[in-house]
Amino acid sequence: MKVIDQLKKQAERYGVFRLTPTWVPRTFCRPGKRIKLHPDDYFALGLTRGGIDERWFASATKADNGPGTPEDEGLSYIIFDDGQKMLFKDAIAAMGSDMLGFAIWDKYGGWPMFSKFFDNAGPLPHHIHHHDRYARLVGQMGKPEMYFFPSQMNNHFGEFPFTFFGFNPETSYEQVKSALMNFEKGDNNLLGLSSAYKLELDTGWDVPPGILHAPGSLCTYEPQAASDVYAMYQSVLYGGQTVPVDLLWKDCPPEKRGDFDYLMEIIDWEENVSPEFHEKHYMVPKLVAGVDTMAKDGYREEWICYKTQEVSAKRLTIGPGCEAIIRDAAPYGLICIQGRGEINGAPLESPTLIRYGQNTYDEYFVSMNAAVEGVRFINHSKEDIVILKHFSLNPDLNKL
Repeated sequence: MKVIDQLKKQAERYGVFRLTPTWVPRTFCRPGKRIKLHPDDYFALGLTRGGIDERWFASATKADNGPGTPEDEGLSYIIFDDGQKMLFKDAIAAMGSDMLGFAIWDKYGGWPMFSKFFDNAGPLPHHIHHHDRYARLVGQMGKPEMYFFPSQMNNHFGEFPFTFFGFNPETSYEQVKSALMNFEKGDNNLLGLSSAYKLELDTGWDVPPGILHAPGSLCTYEPQAASDVYAMYQSVLYGGQTVPVDLLWKDCPPEKRGDFDYLMEIIDWEENVSPEFHEKHYMVPKLVAGVDTMAKDGYREEWICYKTQEVSAKRLTIGPGCEAIIRDAAPYGLICIQGRGEINGAPLESPTLIRYGQNTYDEYFVSMNAAVEGVRFINHSKEDIVILKHFSLNPDLNKL
């Protein structure tokens, strides 16, 4: 059967699409080894490509890992019952609004977000994601993102479970520019101008474009816009690891390379030095409906990422032996991080261990029609099923 016929059959039979694991290496990171990949496989792509410290979900976005990056790195695949595969982005192009609904399809002409686990042994550099106006100069889109730290994915906290955000309120423009100009001279001490926050399990942070952030060492669930645009502003990491200067100028137009005022322009200054940063950007789960109403139906659902319209996320918990029909106003990707059961009659299972190249039953994409009609989840296990759901535009956010 042709793959396009398989796509139509899958849409009619389940309304949901099973996705294969999408692993992404980073040369500048050290894997934290909490994303269920087999211990022997974290360097499956070779030392020159770096360790695998990310798994991407519902991605139609190519990873930007420089020369030598395979054409499909970062891209999700749909897998059908007979083992045939199809790029998720090609399925979206074929189904259009039938897959995504008119609001998303008419505005973006594709799926404008993805989510990931990023899992590092130590902290990442203080870095920035560009607003649309700067990202467009290098053919990308701006990148808002949000963080959530699931208990199920954090059996250890890594080397530094603290994240630096922005700058201290008294920091001056000249201090930051001087730090950037000293990038190649050693530790530019950018973190000396910033404040760190202790990371707490099952909470999260909103990180708009233009905000400097140095993520700590918890395994992080990260819904974000469909872009891999960034620049690293910190030169030496905790523990002495150095950052290549090319990453300072990453996603910088050629004519702006060497222009430190341009790097400063990318920074949203007022937000970075805001004394109310924690109040504005810290997130705790918020119930979608009343506790009693959901408990009666054997489930619990919470917003976990909700401070921007472009991307958002929920956590869905189905009790042992329970069955629930869950309706949403938008299509979404999902990753099951605990338990096993069914989703619209298809197997759903969170694996204990995954070999590189192995297919799993823990990740799906739910089409617009299926989301609105309602997805039937059944829990066959003796523990909760826990699912993280990632959305693009979702009108239900307005009910918060």
